[in-house]
Amino acid sequence: MSRAPTNRRARAPLRLALSPRGPALRVAAIAWWCAACGASTPATAPSASAVVPPAAAPAALARVDVTVDSDPGVALAVRRIALSTGANRVPVLLVHGAGAGGVAVFDMAVPGYSLAEDLARAGHPTYVVDLRGWGGSTRPAALDAPPEQNPPAVTSDVAMRDLAATVAWIRGREHRTIAVVGWATGGHWAGMYAASHPDDVSHLVMLNALYGTPGPWTLRAGIEDPEHPGQPARSLGAYALRGRRSLLSTWDRNIPVDDKASWRDPRVADAYAGVAIASDPTSVTRDPPSVRVPSGPLHDSFLLALGTRLWNAADIRAATLVVRSGLDFWSRPEDVAALRKELVHARRAEFVELPDATHLVFLDRPEHGRTRFVELLRAFLARE
Repeated sequence: MSRAPTNRRARAPLRLALSPRGPALRVAAIAWWCAACGASTPATAPSASAVVPPAAAPAALARVDVTVDSDPGVALAVRRIALSTGANRVPVLLVHGAGAGGVAVFDMAVPGYSLAEDLARAGHPTYVVDLRGWGGSTRPAALDAPPEQNPPAVTSDVAMRDLAATVAWIRGREHRTIAVVGWATGGHWAGMYAASHPDDVSHLVMLNALYGTPGPWTLRAGIEDPEHPGQPARSLGAYALRGRRSLLSTWDRNIPVDDKASWRDPRVADAYAGVAIASDPTSVTRDPPSVRVPSGPLHDSFLLALGTRLWNAADIRAATLVVRSGLDFWSRPEDVAALRKELVHARRAEFVELPDATHLVFLDRPEHGRTRFVELLRAFLARE
């Protein structure tokens, strides 16, 4: 029996009991409500001309965690973040990449760094999914065996089944098409889903994502089989173990200054790595603790970087925003150029480069690209 993922925060949760809605859904929910801000009362009443109306309290947000069934025996952890009233804009699904899961990336508890909350406060019911193998979702059986005993787990075809189950559940709740926002491998998955399910997706956002076009790729040498050029190494295995150092090392190298804390809040780094590692129940059995991360995304990304076409951008009908960070190590200018050429049937296609921004721009400090990206995303989603 699947269990609902949990997220512990400083403020005490209001626990809700929700009844199941259909055989494909098992719900266990926790809703957090933002406390209203109050104004102190002066000891002496001021004159009428000096009375200033108190500032309006921020609108309350509710977070609800559910599990949605995908393939038989596979339960996906999905979080909904939305205003308690007025959440009437296009629903958004956020899709994580190949490292940490959805909550660790998109809804961290550090104030000012939850992308999901940024979108929810703009009126978008926002959903964060963990695909199988990540976060609170079911882990494939291959992750319980030594990695070399199985091929890379959670390849793109598997991810599509999980996204299809998630989108179907969201559309059943929201009764409209949705926006899909993907980062890194999640951007590839989002594009692939939008191309194969054009009637489901109104808006598509791909941030720092590979497309199936040839070009240099910084990670190629570490994945390629030296005895069989053009093929991923057989040693890639089903998954990799990633501890704190592994989860943060590429981000650290991507930050162009020696003082990483001046670019990225140390609390963000702690939350990103800590939540990712804690999500794996076996992490405490290893020293230092580590999270099992499926290798399917690396396998498929290697093929994409060589030019293997897993989907065609010409099949996309949704309004599409392609964003690339100028310092990104994952996506390449060649990906953007190919998408610009091939997104010929998108309702509209927009392309933005964020200069001097890193791969994880939405988790960097506001002045290092986060504010601009959030504003760009909100403005794009606000246009039909």
